[in-house]
Amino acid sequence: MREIRAGLLGATGAVGQRYINMLGHHPFIHLEVLMGGESAGKKYGEAAHWLFSDPIPEQFARTTVQAANPTAAKGCDLIFSALPSEAAKDIEPKFAAAGHAVISEASAHRMDADVPLMIPEINPDHLDLLNSQRKRRGWKKGIATTPNCTVTGLALVMKPLLDAFPAEKAIVTTMQALSGAGFPGVASLSIIENVIPYIKNEEEKVANEAKKILGSLRDGAVKPNGILMGVSCNRVPVIDGHMETLYCEFSTKVSPEGAIRAMETFRGMPQKLKLPTAPDQPIIVRRENDRPQPRLDRLSGSVPGMSAVVGRVRRGVDDKSLQLTLLSHNTVRGAAGTAILTAELMAAKGYLG
Repeated sequence: MREIRAGLLGATGAVGQRYINMLGHHPFIHLEVLMGGESAGKKYGEAAHWLFSDPIPEQFARTTVQAANPTAAKGCDLIFSALPSEAAKDIEPKFAAAGHAVISEASAHRMDADVPLMIPEINPDHLDLLNSQRKRRGWKKGIATTPNCTVTGLALVMKPLLDAFPAEKAIVTTMQALSGAGFPGVASLSIIENVIPYIKNEEEKVANEAKKILGSLRDGAVKPNGILMGVSCNRVPVIDGHMETLYCEFSTKVSPEGAIRAMETFRGMPQKLKLPTAPDQPIIVRRENDRPQPRLDRLSGSVPGMSAVVGRVRRGVDDKSLQLTLLSHNTVRGAAGTAILTAELMAAKGYLG
């Protein structure tokens, strides 16, 4: 794979720091330009409130943060965006218009009809939307997005189940970690010894984004999956790792054993291509009665944090329904990791030029 020069928008934020943590030794993506707002002009080591126990990699600590404009990223093939959605709405198209490929964490463009919403194991063919986007908007490369951090583990687990068994309905309850709210996130007096049963706009995002990701590409557009979904979202006092319960109803009989087999044997294009950030096994199923647990399982997989972990797979109310619990690392698989994997897939498929 040829060398890819990358820039990062929102470099000093919590998710931006995860990119720096993961890209320090990437075999072909070289993060060269760090961009921010109020931090522009400062050394990264001075501007970032570093959230990891390991120190900031020295090559980034000495780097001066640039203003968030395309001129600063001249020469970059690719821009990762960890911007807040309001800022991303206007800034990301400017980088795309300047000829950059943009991979965004923000919700601003996820549901645009010509923008792919990517989980590379599930919908690699949705990258073809970039061709329509380029023709329609006149961009050289275009914008791809990654989903809400809660959607990522959920859709990854639903994919092999829906492929194996025609599903009709999914009921989801989430228990979302604090880091999903960014830094400083939720006020300590609101979350300590507490659960908050509401996250603004989250339930709608989970249902709509999952249906787009699990949908089919036809005639240059995505037809969303028609499964009925009911979603309840909760914020819980866990630092990292979104846990979710999933109840599914199917139109045919389904067994826990068959569901486990479908999930454990599931592999996608990133695994076939042996992309660097692709875990060998995207879904790990635990047999213990009390797993997964965020503290024990959030960094599971051959690439730590890139595998979803499933447990408590059991029959639902009848032989056409299933219940399970799933866990995914919200800032690794649910954020920077999926964006990096998307970049690797785009490079492999020739979308980065």
